[in-house]
Amino acid sequence: MKNSKKTLEFKFERTIPAPLNEVFDAWLDPKIPGNPWNAAEKFLLDPKVDGLFFWALKGTSHYGRFTVVERPGRLQHTWVSPNTLGQESTVTVTFKKQGQDTRMTLVHSDLPDTDEARGHEKGWNYFLGIFREQFGTGSREEYRWEDAHPSKAVKK
Repeated sequence: MKNSKKTLEFKFERTIPAPLNEVFDAWLDPKIPGNPWNAAEKFLLDPKVDGLFFWALKGTSHYGRFTVVERPGRLQHTWVSPNTLGQESTVTVTFKKQGQDTRMTLVHSDLPDTDEARGHEKGWNYFLGIFREQFGTGSREEYRWEDAHPSKAVKK
């Protein structure tokens, strides 16, 4: 039986001024700002098919399982967090050569149609903006959780 609940899907594209292999590897490197693993206070990352990931930041846990790892062109994994209401959603990231650059596309699908899930749009845009800045002559901007989630910032 098919689930008839309405779901959301967000799509993001960025041109990264770096070769395909470098961008793919950077997306999985927790030392590179702009990918979700870098922002974590705690994380586990096993980027292979059926490998798991877990990351937590400011008390918010995210976890999932890699379902596709096709270096250097495509990654896909499930995604569960409080903002998905504990439901499994899907993140697909593709990398395509575009001249000397890489066209990176991230699609987050199967999100519940809620305000909490809509927050993923702002979060991914923020992450991807910082990620792009890590290449070429970018600013190497620092990640600040509060910038992506101002409503969760600690008030003084």
